[in-house]
Amino acid sequence: MPSSYDIPEVLDRREGPHGEVVLRRHGDRLEIIANGCFLMDTSDGRSERLLVDAALEALAGRDRPHVLIGGLGVGFSLAHAAADPRWGRITVVEREHAIVEWHRDGPLSALSAQALADSRAKIVEADLVAHVNETSDTYDALCLDIDNGPDWTVTEGNGNLYREAGLASCARVLRPGGVLAVWSAQPSPEFEETLRNAGFQRVRTEEIPVARGVPDVVHLGIRPG
Repeated sequence: MPSSYDIPEVLDRREGPHGEVVLRRHGDRLEIIANGCFLMDTSDGRSERLLVDAALEALAGRDRPHVLIGGLGVGFSLAHAAADPRWGRITVVEREHAIVEWHRDGPLSALSAQALADSRAKIVEADLVAHVNETSDTYDALCLDIDNGPDWTVTEGNGNLYREAGLASCARVLRPGGVLAVWSAQPSPEFEETLRNAGFQRVRTEEIPVARGVPDVVHLGIRPG
């Protein structure tokens, strides 16, 4: 019979324009569930930190680059970027108001409070796909983690981001020589090919081994210029 430790405790449940989003505690970790599908938890964070580090490395010493982090999640990428003084402005685009509130004054604030207090950091509450289509801002790096990856999307509309038209929008807001870094729960050779077809150069994939199953990965590509 399972102990109370093994049964997730729902801390908050919200119904929003994109469906249901749930924050729950499972043992010593916090989990975010969207429309019944597990998105992420606070158990590790290595691949989210790699997302930020690989993008910065690809910028080859560019001074005070401006990074857009797509998806606030549990805050690993934001916290890691804010801990690195080499980044300039740090913009986070998150569409779920509940997730933003959980970070500002809820259970996830322990992970992100210091980062949110950083003067370089700003949260934009918007859908990422719409943001890259509409914004007049430009960035040196896009670090995108808005779903489980190109081949396994929780939200149907997010699939547009991983197609050539969506990647063209990403390229539009990247400065010449800027880097696109995309987190995925599994490698996708097809997405690598789509990146190349969309005009990105130096396309490569970095892997993070996991205890069981396929590795988490970060797909990278550089906008020419």
